[in-house]
Amino acid sequence: MKKVNIISIILLVLMSALMLFPFFWLIRGSFMTDREIMTLPMQWLPSNINLDNYRAALDRAPFARYFLNSGFVAVTSVIGAVLSSSFVAFGFARLKFPGRDVWFGLLLSTLMIPFTVVMIPQFIGWQAVGAFNTFWPLILPSFFGHAFNVFLMRQFYFGIPKEYDEAALVDGANYFTIYVKIILPMSKPALCAVGVFTFMAAWNDFIGPLLYLADPYMRTVSLGLQIFVGQFTASINQLMAASTVAVLPMIIVFFVAQRYFIEGITFSGLKG
Repeated sequence: MKKVNIISIILLVLMSALMLFPFFWLIRGSFMTDREIMTLPMQWLPSNINLDNYRAALDRAPFARYFLNSGFVAVTSVIGAVLSSSFVAFGFARLKFPGRDVWFGLLLSTLMIPFTVVMIPQFIGWQAVGAFNTFWPLILPSFFGHAFNVFLMRQFYFGIPKEYDEAALVDGANYFTIYVKIILPMSKPALCAVGVFTFMAAWNDFIGPLLYLADPYMRTVSLGLQIFVGQFTASINQLMAASTVAVLPMIIVFFVAQRYFIEGITFSGLKG
């Protein structure tokens, strides 16, 4: 084995350990008492391995309801993001119309607007239409496309030869038929990448549910974790136990879609 390969492997192992260390710290703390977590010198492993923290954390609030709410918001957002971003990106990538590049540039410019700038105007707008304390503000925006998702899909579409479109047009197909029967079936990796990104964003979203959901039974998982942190006290061990459970769906989604996700990210950057 070459010296360069050995160095590369060592660096990869070190970087992997660095990335996995917070997850190890989370699981470690989920089996400890608060005293063990805070003790000095640091205690690396828990004294006892049991599920008491998990039972106490999940019994402290209706987390089954929170998981159901988060799942509904995340899955619906994924459906909206996949449909809207693929449809909009198809227009930017495969159709020619006046000002196409200008409109696409304006779309990308929205990525430079911080959410804090539009947070209050959006809240006032949703409240004015009676959508406060509903899931609509968390779900509906995904059905109108997100600039990053559109960009990702557009880059992937550039890698699909236009000869497919031309052949379909000769056979009498219209552009919608091309989109549904040719482009979408060939875009599974990019669609999977958009779905994973959207699922993670919706599942981890904290500020959105905090703004729009007042009913305690409509809380999502990320908002439900707040109950473990009070003004003067915090149940760190129970928070880590609940956080460990909350992270599992994202890990499962990523590993299930890992092959398509990596392929979608790779091929989306080939042409532009």
